[in-house]
Amino acid sequence: MAAKRLQTHYVEKIWGRIGVEGIPDALKAARVGELWFEDEDDSRLPLLVKSIHTSEKLSIQVHPDDEYAMLHGLPGGKEECWLVTHAAPGATLGIGTISSLDGAALRQAALTGELEALMDWRPVQPGDFYFIPAGTVHAIGAGVSLIEVQQNVDVTYRLYDYGRPRELHLDDGVAVSRAEPYQRPPIKVVSGQSATLLQDGPFSVSIRYVAAGGHMDVGEKQVWIVPLKSAGAIDGVDCAAMECWLGGEGTRLSSRSGTDFLIATC
Repeated sequence: MAAKRLQTHYVEKIWGRIGVEGIPDALKAARVGELWFEDEDDSRLPLLVKSIHTSEKLSIQVHPDDEYAMLHGLPGGKEECWLVTHAAPGATLGIGTISSLDGAALRQAALTGELEALMDWRPVQPGDFYFIPAGTVHAIGAGVSLIEVQQNVDVTYRLYDYGRPRELHLDDGVAVSRAEPYQRPPIKVVSGQSATLLQDGPFSVSIRYVAAGGHMDVGEKQVWIVPLKSAGAIDGVDCAAMECWLGGEGTRLSSRSGTDFLIATC
């Protein structure tokens, strides 16, 4: 099957950003926080790719694993990964806690707001890549743009939301959390270099660099493709930076001036 460009669904968020590059003029004054790339013919795809843009911190939150989610009537859990594409000076990601917290301590910290200070807020730059397994307490800070690849299940348990008037989910959130330091080594994506970023999760993620005038065949059953630069093509059709395409076996990437492609499969 020939690859096709997925449709973009623009989602407003209270922490979103006004004037996100490339959005329709009708939304220029809106706080657009997420761009979801979806197949208009099949909403049941196993992965969802998003482009996220923040002007404020997201809630401190956690996602369940498959076992917990299915026991509670959901089709599955949610693990995700982030590739940072822009970071304002001083921007951070909260990943894990500075020290381990048991359930009672986590609940108390969420209720008092102390949890914000107990998070491990890591400075970030473009090219930083993190995998967020289910159970990891996490938050995206202000001034960040990133590509998120996730299991396609809409489930988030908020633990703390900085006093915003939104629902918290402390019972479920505490039940699934591993509130502990994040141990996975950091990964830095270098433009112009192919690399495997993730291969031990529910999906795999890699960067494939195609040199100027070159071609590369990718894909098995399904493959999600995000060009990180323009001047490339997918199955002979020009693609723009930060679009998302769905391909299959033998999908061909090509480039006129050297292009990095993010590739996700499951």
